[in-house]
Amino acid sequence: MNSESPNRESVIIKTSVIGILTNVFLAGFKAAVGLISNSIAVILDAVNNLSDALSSVITIIGTKLAGKAPDKKHPMGYGRIEYLSSAIVSGIVLYAGITSLVESVKKIITPDKADYSVVSLVIIGTAVAVKIILGTYVKRKGKQVNSGALVASGSDAMFDAVLSASVLLSAVFFLLTGISLEAYVGVIISAVIIKSGIEMMNETLNDILGRRADPETVKHIKELLAEEPDVRGAYDLVLYNYGPDKNYASVHLELPDTMTVEAVDRLTRRAEQKVYRETGVILTGVGVYSYNTSNDEAAKIRNAVQEVVLSHDWALQMHGFYADTNKKSLRFDAVLSFDIEPKEAMKILTEDVKQLYPDYQITVVPDADISLS
Repeated sequence: MNSESPNRESVIIKTSVIGILTNVFLAGFKAAVGLISNSIAVILDAVNNLSDALSSVITIIGTKLAGKAPDKKHPMGYGRIEYLSSAIVSGIVLYAGITSLVESVKKIITPDKADYSVVSLVIIGTAVAVKIILGTYVKRKGKQVNSGALVASGSDAMFDAVLSASVLLSAVFFLLTGISLEAYVGVIISAVIIKSGIEMMNETLNDILGRRADPETVKHIKELLAEEPDVRGAYDLVLYNYGPDKNYASVHLELPDTMTVEAVDRLTRRAEQKVYRETGVILTGVGVYSYNTSNDEAAKIRNAVQEVVLSHDWALQMHGFYADTNKKSLRFDAVLSFDIEPKEAMKILTEDVKQLYPDYQITVVPDADISLS
């Protein structure tokens, strides 16, 4: 379903503001505890909270910019700005992690003795509970409005709770044994932050570069199109993403060769409305393949050609087949895996089919395995 709604932006902003206030509050208390107790691990945990707050600020800015209406320069809108803001957040997280790692290593080389109090431990324990509540809330809101940034922030908050708990355990361990693990816990925290930043950056780059469409969405759209009585199959479905909940698509429908242009027009308009209503995806282009309806010879040719094509492991599907037995020509599309070069595959398939039907003109069009499910 399409989760785009008028209040999506307000939900993201409200949730981000709550995250900012909470993280600033926690950062202040942790920084005070860290300075009083001379704990590098607690101070680094406070820095992590500040980076989370800054991330929420950037999320708000990105959401506001992404919500700008389309214009002449950017007719598809500004939705992809959310991905750019995510990249900036990832950079901030990486920077925080690297800086924390440097400071932790310095503390290992020249250690300082920590001095915890009961109040310090209570504050850290309270911070753990607050982070768990905040993480659960933010992640739930992110899923409600399909905001990857909020979902990531919620997951990050839950992870921060684990990190804060490790700081608390190291403090308790120090009070019981007199052995300080502060700097080493700081190294672990830094490594985790760096790992999180790299993973966030990879996710964002995948969104910017363009990733494979969700298999369930692809399957649902094809099923909706195949419900139309005259549609024998839906192929070459390509989804174009221009930001969260801003998806466009093109597709080919296999239709009988007896349909009039007027009938095709009515069918495609009906299909476009149905797909948008059910999925929120806008079909911007609907192409057609024709299939033989009254030629038994063409049906036999199709079966023979399909058997030859699919005998190759790298040929995943054949569609759009049409044979003109009078003009001695046949054409079809072949969906190829990424294990073979399209030119090589076309040469092989053309030669194979030519051996079966030497008098026919063969036209083979390669398709990539983009949305095949």
